[in-house]
Amino acid sequence: MIEGLRLAVTLLTVVPAGTARVDRGTARTAMLLAPAVGLITGGAAALVLLAGDLLDLSRPLSAVLAVAATAAATRALHLDGLADLADGLGSGRPAADALAVMKRSDIGPFGVVTLLLTLLVQVAALASAPDPAVAALVAAVAGRLALPWACRTAVPAARPGGLGALVAGTVGTRAAAAGTAAVLAAAAG
Repeated sequence: MIEGLRLAVTLLTVVPAGTARVDRGTARTAMLLAPAVGLITGGAAALVLLAGDLLDLSRPLSAVLAVAATAAATRALHLDGLADLADGLGSGRPAADALAVMKRSDIGPFGVVTLLLTLLVQVAALASAPDPAVAALVAAVAGRLALPWACRTAVPAARPGGLGALVAGTVGTRAAAAGTAAVLAAAAG
């Protein structure tokens, strides 16, 4: 359990938790614990939002700074992946060629537009939330529910090597559903 948590923190944040062992069991635990890591990233955003209130910053400015804190706390990993996905899907190429587009280190027009719109939506949502700090925490935790669902046993890796192959097919549907239920209960509370 501890190794899985360390892997989740190391993969999904800038926090150097390190790992001694990385295997499919550890990867499974890491994907199940991914929503908990949202407490770190969402916590960073929440702290920025609370500081913005103390400093009497405008809500939009506080929201921009909170979104920036989240990007910094994650090494912008989620944004990089989103841009890659947009470029791959936007390429209109067959699956193998789209994967090659996604693997490249540059960013194309679909990636740029997707990032711009996503960041604008995040800022607008935080700026208009009744309690932005709570919204940032809930969004960060709930957003990471995508990881256990994407790693279900019925979902194969897109390619045979790399991190995707390590985590693909490691999480049972019941475990993903249980994690989702726990996050929903916590968010409702």
